[in-house]
Amino acid sequence: MPESNPETHVIDFRAAEQLLAARDPRGAVKLLDSVIAAHPENTAARLLRARAFFAAAQLRPAELEFELVLEREPDNAFAHFALARTFERLNHPERAKKHFRLAAALDPKPEYLAAARFEDGA
Repeated sequence: MPESNPETHVIDFRAAEQLLAARDPRGAVKLLDSVIAAHPENTAARLLRARAFFAAAQLRPAELEFELVLEREPDNAFAHFALARTFERLNHPERAKKHFRLAAALDPKPEYLAAARFEDGA
């Protein structure tokens, strides 16, 4: 069994980023599981794992990870946006709308503003 150390975890994190970019989200999740087991407080690893779960259509685990990230970083606009996309795919439009709007309020990127649909009122 390979030795587990911080350097190995950094390598695994970077490899998981590459796997996700190469459209292998399940491979990314496998690498990130060990990183998060060793460093449960690592929000970047949790955000990457949430993205990988989402890409693998594992929506409930994605939701849980995005929510954990937002507990730690409530001003993370990307996490709000990604959680909203997750809720959208889970067919929870009101929950999605709330997080789309929070994302747009925190960071008025055109993509976030368009998804927030402020012009729709309510």
